[in-house]
Amino acid sequence: MGVLRWTKTVGAAEITKLSVGQMDNNIYVIVVGDDIAIVDAGSNEAPFVLDHLGARRLGAILQTHNHGDHVVTLKEVVASTGAAVYAHPVDKLPVDAEPVGDDSIVHGLGDVEISVLHTPGHTPGSVCYVLREAGETHVFAGDTLFPGGPGNTFGNTDAFETIMRSLDEKLFVLPDDAHIYPGHGADTTIGNERPSLEEWRARGW
Repeated sequence: MGVLRWTKTVGAAEITKLSVGQMDNNIYVIVVGDDIAIVDAGSNEAPFVLDHLGARRLGAILQTHNHGDHVVTLKEVVASTGAAVYAHPVDKLPVDAEPVGDDSIVHGLGDVEISVLHTPGHTPGSVCYVLREAGETHVFAGDTLFPGGPGNTFGNTDAFETIMRSLDEKLFVLPDDAHIYPGHGADTTIGNERPSLEEWRARGW
């Protein structure tokens, strides 16, 4: 059964964290007025996610990558809501998607814009979505960064080097107080993880 982890207000936006499934997948609901976007809406337990929306209309699904645990109910959610899906085109999905990449801007949340960082490594098309509002930075990181290290690269040396480059060039240039919301488990900040970067590089995973 899905769990509501928290809800917070960030300027004009309200963010809610839901956790679903056996792999503790995180789904993030971003509401600005009557507009709603969900990060990785297809992760699991579609009825729980849709019940959370109530009568509100879902406009956009922001897909961080295409692994099965993140898309298992994506067709169902799209069929139920008609929401547009945004994803990097390298990661093929079971539904049509609007392509995004570095410096793309996702509109449709009132005056709040969400920017895109292409952060390959966990998958070739992994992306992070960045919401900057009220002087704060909130990063929906998918499986790119977790408390304690980068996402799994499955023993692939090239993929590990790629994800570390993504961290170096895309995420660890953000301020220490940037909030990181991963695809599984607990939240963190850039400042909490920055001291461990070289340790991760040395251990190789």
